[in-house]
Amino acid sequence: MIDNFRHKGLRKQLVAELEEKGIKQQAVLDAIMAVPRHYFLDPVFTKQAYSNMAFQIGAGQTISHPYTVAFQTELLELSKGDKVLEIGTGSGFQTAVLCEIGAKVYSIERQKELFLKTKQLIPKLNYTPKLRYGDGYKGWPSFAPFDKIIITCGAPYIPEDLVNQLKNGGRMVIPLGDGKVQEMILLVKNEAGEISQKSFGKFSFVPMLKETAK
Repeated sequence: MIDNFRHKGLRKQLVAELEEKGIKQQAVLDAIMAVPRHYFLDPVFTKQAYSNMAFQIGAGQTISHPYTVAFQTELLELSKGDKVLEIGTGSGFQTAVLCEIGAKVYSIERQKELFLKTKQLIPKLNYTPKLRYGDGYKGWPSFAPFDKIIITCGAPYIPEDLVNQLKNGGRMVIPLGDGKVQEMILLVKNEAGEISQKSFGKFSFVPMLKETAK
């Protein structure tokens, strides 16, 4: 696994592009700068790894645009030590960004092929999230409640189990909609347990699938 000056230079350009697009939180920009995105892609895509593009990663899934990763992460308003549930580990890039910021990450992936691949890759980067192969709709009740929850796939509805696993005062970011385009929703649970939500525009994700793949 090589991360050379060229890769770092390309990351610096990507971070500048994200700033131009409106990403403001320094911790998010620093994490994008720190995490070598090309590690999470097939070597054939290495030259394009730091363009603001999504790529196929196998099992019919994609690695999100860097802007989408940064945007969702920024909406979480992370603090170091936050306990974060991620639904859709995918390539592990978003997982690594969350870890780099200092979150305690619990990530669920329902595609066995991706789960096994990411489980091997992430420790090589010295990150220590808890990874699980399972149904994201059910969350991870044994580790609940979570300070923040991030869903990295298009959900047809907001799963009640996930809302229940969000602590009072917590934030959930979820792309909502069952078509090719979703609304990015920020759901906030106040200290009394009351839910409010706000839309942050249209994005495109692969669908959130039910049941564990065999």
